[in-house]
Amino acid sequence: MKNNPLPRLDRANDLREKLLPHCRIGFGEIWEDPEGRHRIGCLDAADKSCVEKLMAGEKAVLAIHDPPYNLIAFEERSIEEFINWCFKWINNTGAILDDDSSLYVWLGADQNSDFQPLPDFMIMMRGMESFKSRSFITLRNQRGYGTCKNWMAVRQELLYYTRGTPFFEVQYTDIPKTLKGYYKEVAGKVTGNIERSKSDCIRSSNVWVDVQQIFYRMKENVSCCYTQKPLKSIDRIVLASSQPEDRVVDFFSHSGSTLISCEGLGRKCNTMDIDPVYCEIAIRRLERFRKTGLQGWQNSNPFEDIDEFSGLSDDSEK
Repeated sequence: MKNNPLPRLDRANDLREKLLPHCRIGFGEIWEDPEGRHRIGCLDAADKSCVEKLMAGEKAVLAIHDPPYNLIAFEERSIEEFINWCFKWINNTGAILDDDSSLYVWLGADQNSDFQPLPDFMIMMRGMESFKSRSFITLRNQRGYGTCKNWMAVRQELLYYTRGTPFFEVQYTDIPKTLKGYYKEVAGKVTGNIERSKSDCIRSSNVWVDVQQIFYRMKENVSCCYTQKPLKSIDRIVLASSQPEDRVVDFFSHSGSTLISCEGLGRKCNTMDIDPVYCEIAIRRLERFRKTGLQGWQNSNPFEDIDEFSGLSDDSEK
């Protein structure tokens, strides 16, 4: 197995500077998919003109955003500044979503900092009349953080909002149904939960315990992207809240997971990142997926074809 991952880019600014010359687009530019399905922009999500440039007059039915958790361009901001920034890109999201659409936002809740930024973000969203809260989803990580004097933190938070009456299709896990019970009367007949089920597996709820957290041995791993979301989680959102050929938008591309999910499931994706390096990673990941069917770089890195980055290792990823 290869052993040449890149270190986290948010902790390796010198490395990021070395990667910039290998990026195909710079700030303000857009990479057009040769197959005409996707668009990747090096743009600012908080800038209305940037969002309009990315969309080129088109509307999306689904937005999946994974913003940096109180980190903007690698610099910490106060919670007030962070929420003001969120207000801008949420407004920009509303402007490019269809009248019947869905919005999912991954957001952290730091137990060492009054669970911020989650509560203030939720309060901000309460004032957004165009979006209605629908669910508070929890994804369980296999690894967490904490001390022996507190509960281990192993959750990631996902907020689900809607506008109008968007498409939604129930999703099922890979967990077999084994527990019988929950009887109720349907059409004059008392039935159990297994009799009423449309699947032999458990229906996906707002607590996701069946999604594997990304780590270096997984084929979809993109080592330099610290907050990479599992494709299984993105696939679940895309399948539940969009249909084939629908357009999906993601303002914080990072590792390009939403893009890869849309490519695999037959959706169109407009995505952006303010950093040219992450834009290049998304482009390379899409190209690799189309060429080989591989979803990432198992214990390797997106720039492994460049001699300078073909032999690096980072023990912190193990």
